[in-house]
Amino acid sequence: MDDLVGNIPKKKEIDFLILAKKIWIQKKKVLKVTIIGGIIGVIVAFSIPKEYTTTIVLMPESQSSGLFSSMGSLAAMAGINLNPNMGDALASPDLYPDVFQSTSFLKGLFNIEVKDRKEEVDTTLYVYLKDHQNYPWWSYIFSFPRKLLGKFSSNDSQTSAKTAKPSERVMSKEEIDIINILKERLFVSSDKKSGVTTVSVTMQDSQISAYIADSLVSYFQAYIINYRTQKSRKDLLYAEKLFNESQINYYKAQKDYATFIDGNINVVSAKFRITQERLQNEANLTYSIYNQMAQQLQMAKVKVQDTTPVFTVIQPAIQPINPSRPLKKVIVAVFLFLSFVGISIWTLRKDVWDYISNNEGENS
Repeated sequence: MDDLVGNIPKKKEIDFLILAKKIWIQKKKVLKVTIIGGIIGVIVAFSIPKEYTTTIVLMPESQSSGLFSSMGSLAAMAGINLNPNMGDALASPDLYPDVFQSTSFLKGLFNIEVKDRKEEVDTTLYVYLKDHQNYPWWSYIFSFPRKLLGKFSSNDSQTSAKTAKPSERVMSKEEIDIINILKERLFVSSDKKSGVTTVSVTMQDSQISAYIADSLVSYFQAYIINYRTQKSRKDLLYAEKLFNESQINYYKAQKDYATFIDGNINVVSAKFRITQERLQNEANLTYSIYNQMAQQLQMAKVKVQDTTPVFTVIQPAIQPINPSRPLKKVIVAVFLFLSFVGISIWTLRKDVWDYISNNEGENS
């Protein structure tokens, strides 16, 4: 029984102290490879173009505030419904990130004018992202086969471009690529409780980054204002139309009544009194409608003003001084770590292999 127990192989354990001694014996080799990895990390870190991030913090106006909500009771007394459920249809700050990432919104940024200080040229954001971007040296190596294949297919694409009919719903691959670049360079987050919206723009030029962030917020405000006041502005146009029609009818009824009275000053008859009473009632009715339409017109104007959102800029666009990317220290540290781990595993490859082989043999 003791012999059987003695013949059972014991599981071999790793002695980390012995492994550390083996690495120490090869310390010159380990140090050399680690330094080479660090040098490669420095080359990679300095090959990546610098990028600058500008951050703007916005506080939208509360939907429950405003002149329109405070006049709700007064309007109800006048018999005018201000639609108390209107706030549910308004764009919520929770949807702002989705608005920023929408294709229609991003496409509207293409024509923003920017200035590339490196090449001293005025251009648009679309052209700047397409033709004035710097890339790491290895990206040109990897993209060479794709560009070579693209030359062979350029003739076919040009032929199809000539026969294709332009359409706003159809976007070229180039436009889709620019939109994807914008999605990567724009970051938007919104706090559900406070409604605070943070907008960050990352560009390779600090001045362009700040300018685009400021222009982006202005464009976003106009975009949201147009969206939230669209129905109110339509209601205002309709109220103005009804007001003008009621005003014309009222003036006409007044004129008809005055003309009838002036033409029958000394007439005394039942027919005269009936006609006079009818014209007077028509004038009173048209005046009542005219007065009501005037009130609704004023309320429609108030509604447009109240549904126009107001954004308070907590943190304005400030041109960044230090680049946000690349994180050179982190890149160098990662290459140093990977180089050290790699050469350590290579130095201890025999011990690691023996440990794996012994454990597999015991399990089988």
